[in-house]
Amino acid sequence: MLKVLLAGGGTGGHINPALAIASIIKQHHPDAEFLFAGTPNGMEANLIPKAGYDFAPIKISGFQRKITPKNLVRNAKAAAYLSVSGHRSKQIINDFKPDIVIGTGGYVSYPILAKAVQMGIPTAIHEQNAFPGITNRLLAKKVDEVMLTVEEAAQHLDACAKYTVTGLPVRAGFSAGAISRAEAKKKLGLDDSICIFSFGGSLGAGAINNGAAALIKWEKENKLPVNHIHGYGKMGRDTFLQKLAESGIDPEKDDRLIVSEYIHNMDVCTAAADLIICRSGASTISELQAVGRASILIPSPNVTANHQYHNAMVLGRAGAAVVIEEKNLSDEVLIGKVKEFIDNPDKLDTLAKRAGETYVNDTPDRIYTVIKRLLDKQ
Repeated sequence: MLKVLLAGGGTGGHINPALAIASIIKQHHPDAEFLFAGTPNGMEANLIPKAGYDFAPIKISGFQRKITPKNLVRNAKAAAYLSVSGHRSKQIINDFKPDIVIGTGGYVSYPILAKAVQMGIPTAIHEQNAFPGITNRLLAKKVDEVMLTVEEAAQHLDACAKYTVTGLPVRAGFSAGAISRAEAKKKLGLDDSICIFSFGGSLGAGAINNGAAALIKWEKENKLPVNHIHGYGKMGRDTFLQKLAESGIDPEKDDRLIVSEYIHNMDVCTAAADLIICRSGASTISELQAVGRASILIPSPNVTANHQYHNAMVLGRAGAAVVIEEKNLSDEVLIGKVKEFIDNPDKLDTLAKRAGETYVNDTPDRIYTVIKRLLDKQ
């Protein structure tokens, strides 16, 4: 029986690819056994068991660069965790006895993968972003195989890294043929007019909420036949609907508006959209590519190494998206760009077509090819 140890966590961007890779392996090895290693206080401690997999906790955290009294305490704790992480990693590996070990990023990947390399077990990592995280940059020099979502990430790795561009697995429902735009609009109770879908993630994003409120106000003042779906997230719970109310807008009484804190049917809303306004996390970018949708990307400036900007520019340079950095964002800039698209729908079609052309549509096959090479090393 094949035994696979996966390590990754901290954010959904590291956890979901690990779950997707496990699913790909299970398609080829239905009786495979999996163990996920992650931090006991991270999202993974909840999400992995919920997905039906065994979970092995290991305490690890990153060091804070800014020197403050609070960060000094955090760094002391991080150093203590690091000092015992090798022992804990060896314990996890010895108890489970994996045939291969795969890391998907986050601090927890490093001790597990480094120890597996040291013990002679075949190893691979998957990097989701166009600018790799520090953990994967370090591991790329050690592991047998490196899987990349985009080719652009390779330039930030050590020259000795053996990499394969595999793309990033997307959630079920995100594919060009899953549901047509017309079907999705009908399912949402919208007509066939242009549809804008804006969101800032489950937590929300202040810049996108502010821009969407101004955009919706402009649409209504000009009586434009535009459908608009907006997810304002937890951050906009107390402010977004109030802003609309101040503009005399009630989503409950407007057939062209769908406004919600959390979007539970992301696949249907994405399929319905002619234009999407959002952040540029790795998973979001891959879903835009998979469905083939035009987008205005507003990268979060509050992420490590500004990696969302690098993700966005993969589509920006390909002519598949418009990228507006938050420091350059204003209501006038956003409205001006949307007006340009409404007046020239062919431009939306071009962006959408190019987004689809950049998608790696055989990601599961590419990932399993890498897995097969690992298995051949046994």
